[in-house]
Amino acid sequence: MKWVAFPLHPETPEEGQSLEELFRGRPVDIPSMMARLKQAAADAGLPIRERGRVYNSRKATELSKWAEERGVGEAYHDAVFRAYFAEGLNIADVQVLTAICSGLGLHPAEAERVLLQGSCAPAVDRDWDYARRLGVTAVPTFLAAGRAVVGAQPYEILQKLVRLAGA
Repeated sequence: MKWVAFPLHPETPEEGQSLEELFRGRPVDIPSMMARLKQAAADAGLPIRERGRVYNSRKATELSKWAEERGVGEAYHDAVFRAYFAEGLNIADVQVLTAICSGLGLHPAEAERVLLQGSCAPAVDRDWDYARRLGVTAVPTFLAAGRAVVGAQPYEILQKLVRLAGA
């Protein structure tokens, strides 16, 4: 599996914004949306907590490229997921991200340097361009052999995708 970064809400400020601010002017039933998300997470056994804010994920995705290069990509993605969805932390905050890196055995000062220098920004930009070319509009999106499955799906659906792709 290869992770590809996707800009779900790149306009979100680093300090975050409320769900009401994010969806202002759009016909989104936030309580229903959150209930579906909580149920999908519960069905998958994933930790999630009630939250009223969203945060910009750009810095987290830049560090994901760095973590992947160091062989801890999966653990990094899991840790960022927990920080954001289970702990409600701001994953645009450099201190939050460097603490995650430290917990994975990565040097926090080096992680901070990666962000300040933007050394992984081009890789994220390439991912964003790739996602746009493919027409990806939501996360997660799973792609295999020209087929796509969008959103949190039961295991059987993902298994079918993999089988249709020839695995």
